[in-house]
Amino acid sequence: MEPLASVILGAGHGTRMRSRLPKVLHEIGGLPMLGHVLATARGLGAERRVVVIGSQAPEVGEAARALDEEALVFVQDPPRGTADAVRAGMAGLDGFDGIVLVLYADTPLVTEATLRALGAAIAEGAALAVLGFEPDEPGAYGRLVTGEDGALVRIVEAKDASADELAIGLCNSGVMAIRSDVLREELPRVGNDNAKGEFYLTDLVSLVTGGGGRAAVVTAEESEVLGVNDRAELSVAEGLFQTRARLAAMRAGVTLQDPRSVRFSHDTQIGQDCVIGPSVVFGTGVRLAEGVRVEAFSHLEGCAVETGATVGPFARLRPGAELGPRAKVGNFVEVKKTTLGEGAKVSHLTYLGDAEIGAHANIGAGTITCNYDGYGKFRTKIGAGAFIGSNSALVAPVTVGAGAFVGSGSVVTEDVEADALALGRSRQVQKPGWAASFRSRMEGK
Repeated sequence: MEPLASVILGAGHGTRMRSRLPKVLHEIGGLPMLGHVLATARGLGAERRVVVIGSQAPEVGEAARALDEEALVFVQDPPRGTADAVRAGMAGLDGFDGIVLVLYADTPLVTEATLRALGAAIAEGAALAVLGFEPDEPGAYGRLVTGEDGALVRIVEAKDASADELAIGLCNSGVMAIRSDVLREELPRVGNDNAKGEFYLTDLVSLVTGGGGRAAVVTAEESEVLGVNDRAELSVAEGLFQTRARLAAMRAGVTLQDPRSVRFSHDTQIGQDCVIGPSVVFGTGVRLAEGVRVEAFSHLEGCAVETGATVGPFARLRPGAELGPRAKVGNFVEVKKTTLGEGAKVSHLTYLGDAEIGAHANIGAGTITCNYDGYGKFRTKIGAGAFIGSNSALVAPVTVGAGAFVGSGSVVTEDVEADALALGRSRQVQKPGWAASFRSRMEGK
């Protein structure tokens, strides 16, 4: 394919979202919609990634640079239509010669494969290629009028269409590819002689075909070109993303026991032969090696789990959690900024924060690492093969040596030597007959 550049339009006000957050920064799969479009452009190898924003939302430009440090940001002020938005970003294409993709920051689900097909249409001789789709309800979508040879003749807005044109099922998504030289030549000729007084990118089609150039149509599924304008459509887009992610995981060799209840993020990595139980949620930054098992109702974020480890049910892995091969994190266990060595076990009812757990160590139920004193965080180190009894509190900074035992119910405030037994609790005192005497006095009252 010829060299690619992308112009991503994100200047809309998005008032129907009813949000202080700009529309294109609302997330799908844990990534802003703008981030999805930028990632797709990068995946295609686009040499220039131009983002056009509105003056009312400078934070969109800041987000674009944070999501892609090579993004080129330009402002459309005032908003005067899609062609005017592309015109605002043309400086970002100075010196570029190739195919320009015009994308939309609120249309995040268009795939690389579809955009490659658009680019291929240009490589095959078209000056411009438009992405079309056939919705169940064409409604107010612009119609794509094609000739007998299948080439695109013009785009007709629904409000201007005749009855015959309204019967056309092929509609305009807005996404297009165009040769850079054609764009430079024809964009200045787009006028605003319409009811809204705006400059429409769709007018490029008639300008190109009127000048003897060829315009092509590439089609996609309606779900792929969904534009998000409000919270309901955001929910639909999230659902479509999740369906894609689930199918991709299963096709890659992952078992999802109840696919519809599992939630993925845009960057979730799951190895072959993993088994994922019902109602598991993956936040951003999760990597599972091969053969990991995650039981029901677990929440994972910013963590890495190695081969053969098990998580859950009802477990939470927070950012910085790293589980070694065949480690176990059981039910109602929370792990944060903690590494578990190979075969280490934390079976239930435990909090481990800012800790290092050695290979094959065993952490009893009810254990907590007291890692925060209200001002700073401190680390706990537990050596290989150590055994921490139930209901123990390890007050960091503290080290428990390899093979050491900590008695149940202990509060450990000092380092424990390797292979030692630590008891940090009061000696038990027994008073024979006290309970019976107490009951008698109380009942007498």
